[in-house]
Amino acid sequence: MSLIQLTIKGISYSQTQSGAYALVLSEIEGSRTLPIIIGAFEAQSIAIALETEIRPPRPLTHDLFKTFSDRFLITVKEVIIHKLVDGVFFSSLICEREGKEEVLDTRTSDAIAIAVRFQAPIYTYENILEKAGVFLKIEDELELNQTEETEEDSIDLESLGVKKEPSFSDYSLTELNNQLDEAVTDENYELAAKIRDEISKRS
Repeated sequence: MSLIQLTIKGISYSQTQSGAYALVLSEIEGSRTLPIIIGAFEAQSIAIALETEIRPPRPLTHDLFKTFSDRFLITVKEVIIHKLVDGVFFSSLICEREGKEEVLDTRTSDAIAIAVRFQAPIYTYENILEKAGVFLKIEDELELNQTEETEEDSIDLESLGVKKEPSFSDYSLTELNNQLDEAVTDENYELAAKIRDEISKRS
């Protein structure tokens, strides 16, 4: 059965499960999306990994996995979402070390968080997309595209429970850089992303 490559479309707060988030994957060559319910920690971990210019002062669990793998020359080649049972997705990490390939069972949320860090492709099978895939409406896609243009493909970290901050237009570049350092040290990544965007606008 042929594999279908997916990409991360976005993360939003789940309307059906309290304290959970919906990770939306979309097929690269097609209009179907695959919504997957994940926990708050995994949602934050994926969002931080996608914000490539922000690095937490202490490694998150998935960052530690990446560092461990790099140290022992283990590469994550790809992630495959291979099964769907009673609404639960099952995934595998395809890893390689010294030419030997290993397949590891994993939760899908962890698999995606790791895949982002390794820049590894994410795949699923046609039967899973047929069963759980959703066709993205034109108006929804336009709305997502507008969001991506204004937020530069960043995930809405504010939806992960971080307080919104005021405008930074009154601050100097020096003050902004100092605030950026403080935000990263405090692990306030949503604030750090906003400050980074303001600095980028002035560059």
